[in-house]
Amino acid sequence: MNIDRMKTKIRIGTRSSALSVAQTKLVAEAMKQKFPQVEIEIICRKTVGDKILDKPLLAFGGKGVFVSEFEEALLAEDIDFAVHSAKDLPLELAEGLEIVGAFARGDVRDVLVTMKGEEIHRVRRIGTSSLRRKVQLEDMAAAGQLRKEVVVESLRGNVLSRLKRLEEGRYDGIVLAAAGLERLGLLDERDGNYEFHYFTAQEMIPAGGQGILVIEGRKGEEINRIAEAVSDPGAMRQFLTEREVLHRLNAGCHAPVGVYCERLEDGRKGRLSGIYEKDGKRRRAVLTFIMDGEDEEAAKRAAKDLANQLLGGE
Repeated sequence: MNIDRMKTKIRIGTRSSALSVAQTKLVAEAMKQKFPQVEIEIICRKTVGDKILDKPLLAFGGKGVFVSEFEEALLAEDIDFAVHSAKDLPLELAEGLEIVGAFARGDVRDVLVTMKGEEIHRVRRIGTSSLRRKVQLEDMAAAGQLRKEVVVESLRGNVLSRLKRLEEGRYDGIVLAAAGLERLGLLDERDGNYEFHYFTAQEMIPAGGQGILVIEGRKGEEINRIAEAVSDPGAMRQFLTEREVLHRLNAGCHAPVGVYCERLEDGRKGRLSGIYEKDGKRRRAVLTFIMDGEDEEAAKRAAKDLANQLLGGE
């Protein structure tokens, strides 16, 4: 790549929350390491989704409220890239834009956070804004993994504000993404305050793209090669496979849905797990497929088969 022909300054857009900034810094540092001569500016914005916290996302636009303002900035060429948590992406991107990189995946697990000393079976009120988490918590309660009388209540806001509400006693526990807690340094910094109860990815199937940071850019631009240079091929494969399932389900934020693609220990096989609820019917499915080499068609076939099972097909 001839970097001399490109811009020497790159503008990256991100949400203004502490987590979004921390995650974008990871991407910026990786770019700077690859291309030390490039100056990088992080441009923060507070999106509609960050401002309206007293309503569920699906009441005023769904996941797109975290992304649309950055897509407008990309199309206006006010920024060169936008960094998103992949699980926050709507099903369709704005015309003329594409995902040009996927950063190495973090911990995919969900964590039930309680105050120190609280036992998981005593937790009654759990806060989360995710329908996916809500239905799986209810399944765990029915199976005896959690208290039978567990009540799942809506909780929105950034990670630190959610933890504050836990500390204030408004909830007995809250569910957060492990990757976010790790990237904010909260697992070590606040270990003395909280208990972290980790769910396996099979106990609570993650959101599609959970733990993955993606870089959005304008289609066909040479500058995208900088994003490609820091992109992790494995994370991109997982991201695309999980997105394929979501597309086939036509599942946005209005339905409880989780999907997780992982490489098994033998290195050649992958496992695709999903949960989906529609019209009152909740289904789980798991399948394995060949994940060796660059066989993208195998992953697409697996995504199609999983979506079909989650929709009630054979």
